Amino acid sequence: MRPIQALVRGMLAGAVGTAAMDAVWFYRYRRGGGESGPLAWEFSVGLDNWDNASAPGKLGKRLFEAVFRRELSARWAPLTNNVMHWGYGVGWGGLFGILAGSTAAPRALWGLPFGALVWGTSYVILPLAGLYRPIWEYDIGTLWKDLSAHLVYGLATGTSFGLLSRADGQKRRRHRHHPRASTRSGC
Repeated sequence: MRPIQALVRGMLAGAVGTAAMDAVWFYRYRRGGGESGPLAWEFSVGLDNWDNASAPGKLGKRLFEAVFRRELSARWAPLTNNVMHWGYGVGWGGLFGILAGSTAAPRALWGLPFGALVWGTSYVILPLAGLYRPIWEYDIGTLWKDLSAHLVYGLATGTSFGLLSRADGQKRRRHRHHPRASTRSGC
């Protein structure tokens, strides 16, 4: 598989993985008494301040302000939340695609350690940014909820990448078995 193919497939798979992880989080939100519908929840409808934004959203605010040297209004909190969340999931998926695409036969189960890697990385980056506490300050239940959602992300990403790669492999095999008719005249 060419690197660009692996990257694009990985990014698509990362989007599927992000959607799967969000389904887990939304289910937990509703089970916990949340009342927003799935689209309102997904798009952070009603978020009107940075204090209630997710850690990735707050990181996005910091990045924006560092690059553009101006304050980002709270009216942009919902969009920033979503851009960072989906960008993170799709970006990690691209990395997964490049790594898995460089092997002879990517496996869906590779998504599990990949999801754990993404989870662990967030507990390094976000505490350094002052947006999370160090990992040892969280209780096991909180860590498990977060890890399990990231394992779903990883497994869905790995499975999607494998399906996208298999579909392409089947298309190539069909093409070899059914060559195009000759275009030379007089044969």
